[in-house]
Amino acid sequence: MRIIAGSLRSRTLEAPPGLATRPTSDRLRETLFNVLAPRIEGAAFLDLYAGSGAVGMEALSRGAARVEFVEKAPGALKVLRGNLDRLGLTAGFRIHAAAVGAALRKMQTRTGPTLGAGFDLGFLDPPYDAAQEYASTLGLLGGAAARLLAHGALVIAEHRRKERLQDVYGLLSRTRLLEQGDAALSFYSITEIASKA
Repeated sequence: MRIIAGSLRSRTLEAPPGLATRPTSDRLRETLFNVLAPRIEGAAFLDLYAGSGAVGMEALSRGAARVEFVEKAPGALKVLRGNLDRLGLTAGFRIHAAAVGAALRKMQTRTGPTLGAGFDLGFLDPPYDAAQEYASTLGLLGGAAARLLAHGALVIAEHRRKERLQDVYGLLSRTRLLEQGDAALSFYSITEIASKA
């Protein structure tokens, strides 16, 4: 794996060993960030089920203002921290060593009472054996944790192409589906601003 573009372009990254974590491929990450290019500069980026941290680090390389990584697996956390060290990144990020649901609930205590002051972009890619995490996490971001999202925010879920996600999770509505090989990217935005995504 490598950083594709930006200030850290071509720098290599490690991936966690084993099959429990599957890193987003360089090709799919490039597709994702081609879509996000107009939104990434200065963005607040949420990397859920971060694994190696490749997606969040790509966001930092391309000019995101801050990234919050959420990962609970000890092996993945060790690799994530090692990748940040290897790239010389010491600021602009925060690591939450916790389950995604617990981390999102904790983050809510740091935000104001209204939608619009939070993350511009969110990305989630749960392990293959945790398919139920899509519904719970997207449901949380489209429901009780919606105030963590800024106005105009996008939430992107990477999933198996043959695994169909719902079009709507609470306030989140799918605005785009990109398929590449065996993988797919579903883009969601808040219903009231979905037309702008």
